[in-house]
Amino acid sequence: MTVRQSLLAILELAPCYGSQLRAEYTRRTGSAVNVGQVYTTLERLERDGLAEGRGIDDEGHVLWGLTPAGSTVVRDWLATPSLPEGRDETALKIALAVTLPGADVGGILSAQRAAVEAELARVAEEAEGDASTVAIVRAARRARLEADLRWLAEVGELAAGAEPFGVSDERPRRGRPVRATA
Repeated sequence: MTVRQSLLAILELAPCYGSQLRAEYTRRTGSAVNVGQVYTTLERLERDGLAEGRGIDDEGHVLWGLTPAGSTVVRDWLATPSLPEGRDETALKIALAVTLPGADVGGILSAQRAAVEAELARVAEEAEGDASTVAIVRAARRARLEADLRWLAEVGELAAGAEPFGVSDERPRRGRPVRATA
């Protein structure tokens, strides 16, 4: 979930000032966001025509509101299914380690498993008494951590048969040109 779309969704409820948006984001998701990121995001949303200044409240806070274009972005975002994005740094690290002579793949997997188990215990401990919205986020985190443990078990089996290897003799066609010496 991006902070950008989340802030827009909150602004759809009512105009808010930056620290208020930060507090609402945390209250609704159980996840913190840096207040500086909130204000930077608000400036970008204004630049992109998705949010606009709505005056100043009685305490001198600058209020931000949603534009019609921002409202469309929120509706589209909420209606679009989300899939994990980007590179899985843990998978890439382990895949690389398997290819490196002398890498302690078993130790890497063991350390990763211990970290996941510790995080799973922390999430389970925090779940006591959560509001329903925060409980949704925690349940997703718990399910992903449990899936990570299953994945690590599978990786251990896959890595057991892998052989490390060196750099290929095949050279790519492109590379950095040789520097001319004076």
